[in-house]
Amino acid sequence: MYYFCSIFLFFLCSFLLALPLWLFLYLVEQLPTITEHSPASLIAFPFEESFPMKCEATGNPGLEFRWTKNGQDFDPYQDLRLITLDDSGTFIIPNNGNLTEFQGNYRCFATNKLGTAMSEEIEFVVPNVPKFPKEIIDPIEVMEGQSVILECNPPKGIPPLEIYWMTIRLQHIEQDERVSVGLNGNLYFSNAIKTDSRRDYCCFAAFPRIRTIVQKTAMSVVVKSTNSLLERKPSLLTPTAKESHTYLMKGEDLQLECIAEGFPTPKVEWVKIGFHELPERAEVESHGKLLTVEMVNEEDEGKYMCRAKNPHGEVVHYFHVTVEEPPEFEIEPQSQLVTIGADVVIKCVVKGNPQPSVAWRVNGQPLNDVPTSNRKVLKDGTISIHNAKPENSAVYQCEATNRHGTILVNANIMIMNIQPLILTENNLQYMAVEGKGVVMHCKVFSSPASTDSANAVEGERFSVHKNGSLEIHNIMKEDMGEYSCFAQNTEGKVAIAATLEVKDPTRIVDPPRDLRVLAGTTIQFSCQAEFDPSIGDDFEILWEKDGMALNGSENARYILNDGVLEIINVSFGDQGFYVCVARTPVDQDVAVAQLSVVDVPDPPEDVILSEHNGRSVKLQWIPGDDHNSSITEFVIEFEESQHEPGSWREMMRVPGNHHSALLKLHSHVDYRFRVYAINEVGRGRPSQATERYKTPASAPDKNPENIKIEGHLPHEMDINWEPLSPIEHNGPGLEYKVSYRRQGTGEDWTEHMVKRHSFLVKNTPTFVLYEIKIQTKNHVGWGPDPKIITAYSGEDFPSAAPEDVAVDVMNNTMMKVRWEHVHKDKLNGHLGGYRISYWRLRSLLDSKKTHGDKHTLTFSGERNHAVVTGLRPFSEFSLIVMAFNSRGNGPGSHPVSFKTPEGVPGQVAAFSVTNIQKHKVTLTWSPPVDANGVIIGFILQYQLINDTEELGSLMTLNISADSNKLHLQDLEALSKYKFYLRCCTRVGCGPAVSEERTTVPEASDIHGGISNQGWFIGLMCAIALLTLIVLIACFVNRNKGGKYSAKLNFVSNVLHSDNDEKPLKSSQHSLNGDLKGKDSGDSMVDYGDEDTHFHEDGSFIGEYSGRKERVSMEIKGNNQSTA
Repeated sequence: MYYFCSIFLFFLCSFLLALPLWLFLYLVEQLPTITEHSPASLIAFPFEESFPMKCEATGNPGLEFRWTKNGQDFDPYQDLRLITLDDSGTFIIPNNGNLTEFQGNYRCFATNKLGTAMSEEIEFVVPNVPKFPKEIIDPIEVMEGQSVILECNPPKGIPPLEIYWMTIRLQHIEQDERVSVGLNGNLYFSNAIKTDSRRDYCCFAAFPRIRTIVQKTAMSVVVKSTNSLLERKPSLLTPTAKESHTYLMKGEDLQLECIAEGFPTPKVEWVKIGFHELPERAEVESHGKLLTVEMVNEEDEGKYMCRAKNPHGEVVHYFHVTVEEPPEFEIEPQSQLVTIGADVVIKCVVKGNPQPSVAWRVNGQPLNDVPTSNRKVLKDGTISIHNAKPENSAVYQCEATNRHGTILVNANIMIMNIQPLILTENNLQYMAVEGKGVVMHCKVFSSPASTDSANAVEGERFSVHKNGSLEIHNIMKEDMGEYSCFAQNTEGKVAIAATLEVKDPTRIVDPPRDLRVLAGTTIQFSCQAEFDPSIGDDFEILWEKDGMALNGSENARYILNDGVLEIINVSFGDQGFYVCVARTPVDQDVAVAQLSVVDVPDPPEDVILSEHNGRSVKLQWIPGDDHNSSITEFVIEFEESQHEPGSWREMMRVPGNHHSALLKLHSHVDYRFRVYAINEVGRGRPSQATERYKTPASAPDKNPENIKIEGHLPHEMDINWEPLSPIEHNGPGLEYKVSYRRQGTGEDWTEHMVKRHSFLVKNTPTFVLYEIKIQTKNHVGWGPDPKIITAYSGEDFPSAAPEDVAVDVMNNTMMKVRWEHVHKDKLNGHLGGYRISYWRLRSLLDSKKTHGDKHTLTFSGERNHAVVTGLRPFSEFSLIVMAFNSRGNGPGSHPVSFKTPEGVPGQVAAFSVTNIQKHKVTLTWSPPVDANGVIIGFILQYQLINDTEELGSLMTLNISADSNKLHLQDLEALSKYKFYLRCCTRVGCGPAVSEERTTVPEASDIHGGISNQGWFIGLMCAIALLTLIVLIACFVNRNKGGKYSAKLNFVSNVLHSDNDEKPLKSSQHSLNGDLKGKDSGDSMVDYGDEDTHFHEDGSFIGEYSGRKERVSMEIKGNNQSTA
């Protein structure tokens, strides 16, 4: 029997472990719990279709619901007008137009065999449509200066209430220090004036929650005038007593009001007794009559005073403000699962102001109505149950009440013993990331409490929580595997299994980077990540902007592709923080990048002129948006309507942290101004232009600048200056007074008034010093005193030549010239310097003199010597020296002749190497063009330079001066030589000229060597045979009228191109002189001079007569050159 019981228990445990959570809950008995109910106040707004009275609860076994209304049982199932729901305590009140009888306080109860839960009271409010009573209101007649109160007395309705005083035409009654609407809705006049008389003062009461506005009967006020207004001290219209008490809940808004009457109109002040100033959150409104403090707390309690005063006295009122609180749980009763025989303590501690009263209920009934021997209430209101029994299981209710409200909480006390039930599903699979943590759950329901354990779980990284969950910190790969959770108590033992997989962490390896871009551009954020390969397609990259998801965005400017976010045509709305989320089912990595969009600044706003002061004005502006690039400076531009209308010019610049500038202006100008800002991106658009500002006319502020005196002719002085710009005229009628006189003569000023900006003084002595001044004048007056400048009258050519000119020849190409200065009286102007003109008369090798090209050198300034270079050696020259000024050159000095010494000659002319033979060559040359002296001979140098790194020894020969040809012998055959030739004078030898040539074998040896070769004879025979075949084919083809065949063309090309042309080119290059001289070789170039033709298919069709010998000769030359 025991064996069968064990088998049964085993299968029962296995069955229970396989049950889902809802079935566990179904098998375990539960006390009722209210899960949802309607709010404490349910208002039946007329525009709603129905009003649900909600009551939902859970419990096992099944529940029964009941309701009370105003403390009496109420059965919604018995009223056919109500709609009830199955398995629910909720019922619905339809809006059928007759709701008044349902108005009242409701409470819901949910009951099963274990106990009863109850809801808070729900007040169902059926608002009446507020209406003002129909009444006839007599006109109110007052004397001017007396106070008036128009009472509103609004009807009651659903708050909030809003009061408006308007006329019949819905024009608001204007409020000020004298007229105001009180918190009670009355309209107060501190003292009436004649204009207050009207017949249509209407009070409107608005109830926004029920969408209703009602109007009171219009009231009439008649203010009678009086000849003498009696002034009086203030008195309060509201509040009327000296002090009052105000109670309000914490979090409400405090509103204190003082409205006073009197004449003149009193002013109201507020203070908090015991404090130097009002609280920081206090605001004084309604022209000082209303003090408001939002969201009051305990600190706002105290005594406040309002004081109304005018010149005749004052009146005060004291407000005692008390901040109270509704009930609030400090310690809320907690539901408990308790084993049989244990002690139970249920605490309920509340606070509030005034202190709330606490009432205990059990299963919805007063505690005293359900007595039990093992339960008592302690002095502090705590319930204690000793040696609890299953019948003590119940729902306990703690309800706390003060004048600001009621709160209620249910606490389920369940007393039972039960074997552990693991509510977590069996065989769950957990995935975690290496290095991170994981929590594997094992939720247990048992009584008494069970003990949990996990096999082989040890170490600092493992923690078992009180709720049975196993937490593993800093996970490693070796943590993978299967885990088991065991729960047991005195009633039994159960277990579940769970599997843990450890994945590689997801890591962003290429995060997006912060960008700062120009508006209108296209940008890209890149985000690349690494993740565990086993995850596969479950990896995704998501993008967010400022918390909003971008994946799936309908914005076409956002393009997401493979971890890249592209934004087209970036605007300022795109700037912000972009988050890349690399996500797998196990973990995620996040990277953030900021996008800042920059652009030129917006135009400054509110550009205004102030502080007008004649010729100065202050310009102020408010900067526009700098678009994430700080403004570096502001540029102020102006436009004037008289001289250049429509043209904006820059006036000044100010730093970017300045928002105003004092502008110094010209007179008699009609200005407009505008401002634009500059940042690192560029120049922003200008602001709107200011209104025009015209300055008064005044005398000129300045005289002309940049005065220039020029003397183009000897007896004239041309005076020019930079004219004043039109804006600098400062008034109409601008003229210039030109004054001049000779300096140091004591003459009076000669004056001329001109309108242009130049003046020509005639009949002046040549180059005389004058004093000149120019002063401006307009219709208002003269400009400032001008400065006097000095200048000379017109210049003439110098009248004397330099004297004592001497030449010092320094070498064969350079000489130094000296002279005496021309006296300043003879210069007739400012000395510009001296010019030296020289020319070559002859070479000293030639006795005949010729006038060569003249060379002129200019030397500025007052100097008496100069160096001339670039002369030709061994020559005779002549030179002159002359002074010059701005007018031109003076007369030249007496010519001075000099000779340059001998120099080295130039390169030899026409050097060539000819008649190249086996062991000798012929060299010819001509004397150098520039001998530069007496030629005493030539020097020839030569050396072997074959194509190797080593060079032959350099051989030298001296050649007489009268020679122009040399036969050089004893050279090596077939060798390359380089020849150098220099010409020499008594001073030295000039630069060398060089030529390279290669010696060749003799022609007789070439012919004999090849003709005796057997292979050569055979080749000639083969060529002759092929030639004969070609001629026969051509003859046959010509008789038929056809063309050469492609095959014959190919043969002809082989004969004339491959075997002849290429070697002959080489032969010609290396044996050019000898072979051509003896006519021992030829090339295809020779054929080009004769009458040759090529057919359109590329065939050579020239005549063959007289060519055979030439072809044969070419082949011989080819063999000679390559043997």
